[in-house]
Amino acid sequence: MISSVRGPVLSALGSTVVIEVGGVGLAVQVTPSTALAARAGTETRLSTTLIVREDSLTLYGFPSIEELSVFELLVGVTGVGPKSALGVLAVMTPNQIAHAVAADDDAAFRKVSGVGPKTAKLIVLSLVGKVAVTAPAATSGRGGVATATVSATVQAALIGLGWSERVAGQAVDEILAGSTAEFDAEDAGVATVLRLALARLGPAQHAGKTAAAERRS
Repeated sequence: MISSVRGPVLSALGSTVVIEVGGVGLAVQVTPSTALAARAGTETRLSTTLIVREDSLTLYGFPSIEELSVFELLVGVTGVGPKSALGVLAVMTPNQIAHAVAADDDAAFRKVSGVGPKTAKLIVLSLVGKVAVTAPAATSGRGGVATATVSATVQAALIGLGWSERVAGQAVDEILAGSTAEFDAEDAGVATVLRLALARLGPAQHAGKTAAAERRS
């Protein structure tokens, strides 16, 4: 079993990150936000699990042990495959999943592509007592370590997509400084903040123009 991988990122495309380990490039399936945060040439570490099928060996990776644990719980639910489990973690943090389970809110899982009403209900029933809501880490205002890490990761992802450092930083700061019905700044996750930042900044194809405009200003 490969429980973790660490090394320089060779490439990050779609939901696949290739990490060089001992001279070998390992393809790891990740969430879109994790792939966007991975930059070629930089070193990264992912907690992983190997899914073995008759015709494939697929490695799935996550930036935290919590995400890996929830992924393994999800794939243990009847009707939930690795792709669907990864899809859930692409739109919900482990804490948000725990909140949905505690509130018996299967609607949150029905929003995930490939998860139908019956499967969503089964996820909630199967995860009861297995996931717990965690209190947010103690921080000093918005400058806490956890929030700072999320901010830096999302900004790096946005810059990698073509937005200028100033535009990326401003968008992330504005998001972390407030809250909406779908976002609690005290429970910020990379996936949530990145999704909101992309929605705020608009389609990615405009990023190059935005960056060029910033350089001229």
